Amino acid sequence: MKEIVPPPPPIVHNQHAEIRELYARNVVPSYGRFDLVLARGLGSRVWDVGGRGYLDLGGGIAVCSLGHANPEITQALIDQSQRLVHVSNLYYQEPQGRLAERIVRHLAPGKVFFSNSGAEANEGLYKLARKFGHDSGRFEILTAMNSFHGRTLAGIAATGQEKVKKGFEPAVPGFRHIPYNDLAAARAAVSPATIAILIEGIQGEGGITPATREYLLGLRQLCDEKRMLLLMDSVQCGHFRTGRFQSFQRALEGHPAAAGFLPDGVSMAKSLGGGFPIGAFWVREEHHGVRLCDILGPGTHATTYGGTPLACAVALKVFDVIERDGLAQNARELGEWIKCDLQRMVETYPSVLKSARGVGLMLGLEFQARESIPSLAHGDKAVSTHVVNRLHELGVLTIPSGLQVVRLLPALNLTKPEAQEGLEIIERVVRELA
Repeated sequence: MKEIVPPPPPIVHNQHAEIRELYARNVVPSYGRFDLVLARGLGSRVWDVGGRGYLDLGGGIAVCSLGHANPEITQALIDQSQRLVHVSNLYYQEPQGRLAERIVRHLAPGKVFFSNSGAEANEGLYKLARKFGHDSGRFEILTAMNSFHGRTLAGIAATGQEKVKKGFEPAVPGFRHIPYNDLAAARAAVSPATIAILIEGIQGEGGITPATREYLLGLRQLCDEKRMLLLMDSVQCGHFRTGRFQSFQRALEGHPAAAGFLPDGVSMAKSLGGGFPIGAFWVREEHHGVRLCDILGPGTHATTYGGTPLACAVALKVFDVIERDGLAQNARELGEWIKCDLQRMVETYPSVLKSARGVGLMLGLEFQARESIPSLAHGDKAVSTHVVNRLHELGVLTIPSGLQVVRLLPALNLTKPEAQEGLEIIERVVRELA
C-alpha cells in the first residue's frame, strides 16, 4: 500500500541523535543541557531539527531583546561587515564611539569600556574598584548572597552561591557576601579594607528578587560616607528589560531622591547586542573628588575583541529599534499584565505556587517546595527543572532559576497574543501539578 506521507529522509530523522553525538564526542560537558536541538528562529518562535515549534519566553536568558532572526539586525550585520569587521583597539572607529555616546546619554556623564560578555564587564568593575582603592590599601568588594556575577575565577568569588565555587578553591581573595536587601547588614560588614559594594538591581540567577528603593538609596548613602564605590551588575536586568534603561531607574521612579541617585559603575551585556556577543561597563564621570572615568588609563585594561565595529553596529541598531518601537513601554505594560496573571495563578493554586515577582519582562514564578507537591514529592528533579521540561513538551521555552523558580525573560517585542498563549500553557502545567 502506497504511503500518503513518506517518512522523513534518514538525514533529517537522525539529525537530533547525530548532533547530540557530536556534542558527546567533541564539546566539554560543562552544561546540563535540555534534550532539545534547535535549528532556527523567527521573532519569539524557535524550531528544532524535527520542525517542531516553540514559543520562546526565555530569550536566550535575557539576550534576544528583539527576538530571533530580526531582519534589521541581519541588515546591520551585512552593512557593517562590508565596511569593517574588526580593527584593534589601538585605533579609533566610529561605531564604538557612537555606542558609548548612546549609553552615556541613557545614564549620565561618564565613559564606557567595551568587552565581549557580562563576566568580562564585571571583571572591569573589580579592577576599577581595586585601582580606586589601591593607594589607601583598600581592595575588598562586598557582594550579595544569592548573587551571580559570572564564571571567571573572580566572578565565582564575587558570586554569593557556594555551588559555583566548589572544586575551584582557593577563591580569589577580596570578596565577602552580605544579605541582599539588608542595609543594616551591609553597614555592619564594612571593614577597613572595603572599597566597594556590588549588587544586581534584580537578582536573576538568585530567583528574580528586585532591590528595594530603600536598599538602593541606603547603599548610595553608605558608600558616600565611607568613600566607597557603589557598583551595579545590570547584565541581566538592564537594557530596558524593566521598562527603563536600567532597573535602578525603574525602581526609583517617583521617589524624591531618584534624581540624585547614581551608581559609580554599571556592567551590562546580554540584551545590549540582541544576540551578538558584546559587553560593556560604564564609569561615572566624577565622584569623591576623583575623575572615576579616567582611573583605568592606558595599559591598565584591554581586550582584543571588545567593541569591534561589527558588534557596536549591531548594538546601535538594537538601540534604534527599541527606541523607535517603544519597546521599553511594551516591557513595562506587557510585563505588568503578565505578572498580574501569574499572581492570579498563585492565588488560584496555592498548593503549587508560592509567589510571582519581578519587573517588566524579567519575571519569576516561584513554586512550592518539591515535598509539598504530592505529584513531585518522590521525584529526584528540582521543581523548576520538572516544570521547564514539561513546558518544553507543550512547546514553551522558559529558564529555571534555582530549585523552585521558573524565569520568563522574553524578547522586548513579545506580543500580547504570544504572552497569552504562553500563560495558558503555564497554567495548564500548574493545574496538572495541583
